[in-house]
Amino acid sequence: MTAVRAGRRGTAFAWTRFGVLIAFVVIFLIPIYVLLVTSFKPLTEADPSQAWNLPQTWTTEAWRVAWEKLAPGLWNSVLLAVPGSLLSCALGSMNGYVLSKWRFPGADLLFTLFLFGMFIPYQGVMIPLVQLLVGLNDLTGLQGVFYGGIPGLVLAHVVYGIPICTLIFRNYYVTIPDELIEASRVDGAGMLRTYWSVVLPVSAPAIAVVVIWQFTSLWNDFLFAVFLTGPTSWPATVMLNNIAGAQATPYSQQMAAAILSSIPTMLIYILLGRFFMRGLMAGALKG
Repeated sequence: MTAVRAGRRGTAFAWTRFGVLIAFVVIFLIPIYVLLVTSFKPLTEADPSQAWNLPQTWTTEAWRVAWEKLAPGLWNSVLLAVPGSLLSCALGSMNGYVLSKWRFPGADLLFTLFLFGMFIPYQGVMIPLVQLLVGLNDLTGLQGVFYGGIPGLVLAHVVYGIPICTLIFRNYYVTIPDELIEASRVDGAGMLRTYWSVVLPVSAPAIAVVVIWQFTSLWNDFLFAVFLTGPTSWPATVMLNNIAGAQATPYSQQMAAAILSSIPTMLIYILLGRFFMRGLMAGALKG
C-alpha cells in the first residue's frame, strides 16, 4: 500500500509539474499570439480594443509594407551583427586563452581591469565615443565611415563586448586540462600553434555562447545606433522605431515588422542553443 500511495503521489506531482509548465508556456505565448493575429489584420481592424480578436479579413498587406520599410535596416543589422559577433568572438577567445593558460606577471590585475569594462554604462561613454569616431573620420579622411556608418558601430560594440567575451572564454578554458597545453609545448608547439591545434577545436560551446550573446546584443542595439549612425546606416531597431503614422498608429505593420526583426535572433538560438548552457556553465565550479 505504501508503494501504491507513493506511486500515486509521484504521478500527481508529475501531472502538477506538467500543468504548471503548460501554464507558463501559454503565458509566454500570449504576446506572440497578439503579434501574429494583429499582423494579419487590415488597418481598420488593428486596434488595441480588438487585440485578442482574430482578423475578420485576413491580409498580408501589413507584412508587405513592413518588409519594404524594414528591409534596408535588416541588411544593415546583418552587416553589423555578423562581423561584430565574429570579431568579438575571436578577440575574446584569444584573450581568454592567454589569461587562463599562458600566465604572466600581472595577469590577474589585467583580467580585473577587463571586467571593469562590463560595468560602464553606454550613456557614460557616449560623448567621448562620438568624439573618438569623429576623430577617426578626420584622421582617415573617410567621412561617414566610422561616425555615421556601420564600421564605427561595429568597432564600438566589439570594444564594449571584449570584457564579457573574455570572461566567458577564460572561464571555459580553465576547464581544459593543463596537461594538454604542456604536452603541446613538449612537442614544440608555440602559443599560437597550441591555440589553433589544441584549444580552438574544443571551444565550440564557448563560441556558441559568445556568438549568441554578441549577436543578440548587436542586433537589438538601439542607443549606439541612434547616436553613431546616419539614416542610410540605421539598423532594424531604429527602422522599427520609425514605423509609425502621423495621425494613426499602423499596429499591423508594427507587429509584422517586430516579428521580421526578431527572426534572426530566434534562428541563432535554435541553431546554437544546445551549446549555450553547457558553455555558459563551464568554469562555474573552477577558476
